[in-house]
Amino acid sequence: MFIEIKSLTKNYNKYLAVNKINFVIEKNKTVGLLGPNGCGKTTTIGMMLGLVTPTSGEIKLEGKNIDLFKRDEILRRFNFASPYVELPKKLTVKQNLEIYGRLYGIRNLKKRIDEISHDLDIKNFFERKTGELSSGQKNRVSLAKSLINKPEVLLLDEPTASLDPDIGDFIRSYIQNYKSKNKVTILLASHNMNEVERLCDSIIMMRKGKIIDRGSCHELIKKHGRNNLEETFLKLARSKDEF
Repeated sequence: MFIEIKSLTKNYNKYLAVNKINFVIEKNKTVGLLGPNGCGKTTTIGMMLGLVTPTSGEIKLEGKNIDLFKRDEILRRFNFASPYVELPKKLTVKQNLEIYGRLYGIRNLKKRIDEISHDLDIKNFFERKTGELSSGQKNRVSLAKSLINKPEVLLLDEPTASLDPDIGDFIRSYIQNYKSKNKVTILLASHNMNEVERLCDSIIMMRKGKIIDRGSCHELIKKHGRNNLEETFLKLARSKDEF
């Protein structure tokens, strides 16, 4: 296994956001992290990134507790994209990529920025301030930032939220193509079930801070007697059963 999560827990005062969850992510696989709002998905990603301190539990990378890695090694191997975490609004797209590239210690930074900006079609608004961009443009810039260091582990929190179908499809196609050409392990939190079916090798379902089910899309649809993943998601999200 590449990443192992063991009894990971996060308490905010009396609120139990994540409750002793366990899962593994194999190398070069894409795992979907699903569940209704407030189920603990973003908190889990925050703990994996080191932005949120777990109350208890372990996060292991290649069998080694992530706390034992030097910060710059984690920075080199991980990255993250979310439409809910905005890049500095007063900086231009080019300035944002240059600054993040330096933070990640990218060699041949100009070449890397040229490559990724061409692939994601963002050069035509390179000199515009990030705060002036449309949602679709911001999402592409955020994805460019998340891939600038060619991470081994990519954490995506609803990367196509609020996008029109055309831009959403562009982002999903890009992620698919990038993964097929590069060795990258992805954890994807999403509410778009078509996106999850398209991109994910397996799925983890969460509710109220707990993992309530897991498996491939086909396995979960068949297990719960539904016609598609969206119906399966709704059944699990609305269930009054305790897990």
